[in-house]
Amino acid sequence: MLLDIEGTTTPIAFVHDTLFAFARARLDSHLRDHWASDETRAVVAQLAREHPDDAAEHADLPPWREDSEDALRASVTAYARWLMDRDRKSPGLKRLQGLMWEGGYRAGILRGQVWDDVPRAMQRWRKAGLRIAIYSSGSELAQRRLFESTAQGDLTPLITAYFDTGVGAKKDAASYRHIAERLACALHDICFVSDVVSELRAARVAGCATVLSLRPGNPPQEGAEEFAAVREFGEL
Repeated sequence: MLLDIEGTTTPIAFVHDTLFAFARARLDSHLRDHWASDETRAVVAQLAREHPDDAAEHADLPPWREDSEDALRASVTAYARWLMDRDRKSPGLKRLQGLMWEGGYRAGILRGQVWDDVPRAMQRWRKAGLRIAIYSSGSELAQRRLFESTAQGDLTPLITAYFDTGVGAKKDAASYRHIAERLACALHDICFVSDVVSELRAARVAGCATVLSLRPGNPPQEGAEEFAAVREFGEL
């Protein structure tokens, strides 16, 4: 079972209204307080690699300056906000958000949220001998922290593997081939559950079984009729 998070295991509102809002509010202070850390430097290097491609396509992109540490930090902050405003699936941004959420989870400010049927289904699947993996645009770190801190308890012992955009974009069929290689299983043995039709199409092209998640709060999806659909995991 290969599961998306937002709109599949977890309400979209939690991701947008809680997690995204938390990261946006703490962006300035996090970069200021952790600027010299190895983790932040890795994020800066990633964003520096991404910026030229965005600059070539978007005239409104904030400039990238490295003539001083203050200018560089201001550039990172402005670029990160630009990416947040557009909900871009930037690897650098996702890594940065994951670091900020990590602090929130450890401080007890954040707590992961899943629908009540999720842990029940995970336990049932594991008893049936199925493996469970997560594939989300959020960083692997952020995924782990969400599932270990839910109101229903720590779900991470039930999860075999976590994948983020390091294996590729979710709308790219090659990403699912990479996941199958990492899991050492055949593509037809993977069932991918997501609320996004374009992701399901990519997984289907790769050879995976696919199921559309119709959770409360999910926006309508053009092409939904192409896929088997469930409203909760008890139907799987």
